[in-house]
Amino acid sequence: MAQKRRRNILEQVKGYRLQRSKKKRVAREAIYHAETYAFAHRKDKKADFRRLWTVRINAALNLFDIKYSRFIKSMSDKGIKLDRKVLATLAKDRPDSFARVVEATK
Repeated sequence: MAQKRRRNILEQVKGYRLQRSKKKRVAREAIYHAETYAFAHRKDKKADFRRLWTVRINAALNLFDIKYSRFIKSMSDKGIKLDRKVLATLAKDRPDSFARVVEATK
């Protein structure tokens, strides 16, 4: 049973460097930290993408001399319900469609 437990732990740390991939005690500690970081970074990933979308929208709005905050406010006032992910995709891949959305907010 102990050997099976050890094998399972060492399978999880396959590819880690030095003692972390060879010794059970160090490997268990490495797994603990890896899971902690993975959990935290799954949460951070959402904020990172939202930040990216904001930057892309703002860059596209510079062509129209409109500030990002005023654009988002005018979109909510006009009742246009497009989220930042869709707006960023339009700004990046379909600038003509994005231009029409900007015109609709004016």
